[in-house]
Amino acid sequence: MNDIIKAMETRRSIRGYKEDMVPEELIAEVVEAGTYAATGMGRQSPIILAVTNKEVRDRLSKVNAEIMGTTGDPFYGAPVVLVVLADKSRPTYLYDGSLVMGNLMLAAHSLGLGSCWIHRAKETFEREEGKAILKELGIEGDYEGIGNCVIGYAKEPAKDAAPRKTDYVHYIK
Repeated sequence: MNDIIKAMETRRSIRGYKEDMVPEELIAEVVEAGTYAATGMGRQSPIILAVTNKEVRDRLSKVNAEIMGTTGDPFYGAPVVLVVLADKSRPTYLYDGSLVMGNLMLAAHSLGLGSCWIHRAKETFEREEGKAILKELGIEGDYEGIGNCVIGYAKEPAKDAAPRKTDYVHYIK
C-alpha cells in the first residue's frame, strides 16, 4: 500500500499525551508539511502558531476550557499546540485552514507523533483574551481561528478505526 494512503488510513485522534516535549526538528517538519496544504488560488491564507511555550499553551488551554464549560485541559496534556488561523479576507480561508490542519495531523502521524484537532479556536480568538495573546505575539491581521492541532507522544496506542459506513461512497457511472 502507498505510504501516504496508509498514513491516512491509520491516523487516529489521540486524547492522552506524555509530558515529553517534541524535539524542535520534528515540530519544524510537521509545520513545514502544514505550509504545503492546498489553498484557494495558492494564496496561502492560513498562518500557524507553533506554541511550545508552556505559559502560552496553558493560557490557550484555559480559554478553550472556559468556552467548553470545563476546568480540565482540552489539549489532553499535549505539550505542543499548533494553532491554525486564516485571513478572513480570502473567500476560501476556512477550507484553506482545514486543509492545513489535515496536513499537520498526517505529518505528525508519519513521524510517530500523536495529534488531535481541538475545536474552539474561532471562539478563543474572538474573545478579548485571545486577541490579547495575538497582540502580545505580534500577530496582526483579520484572522479567524480554524483549529488547534495538538501534538505529542501518545500515552497509549491508538485505537483501531471504526468500520466505514456502508453508504459512504456513491459511484455515479
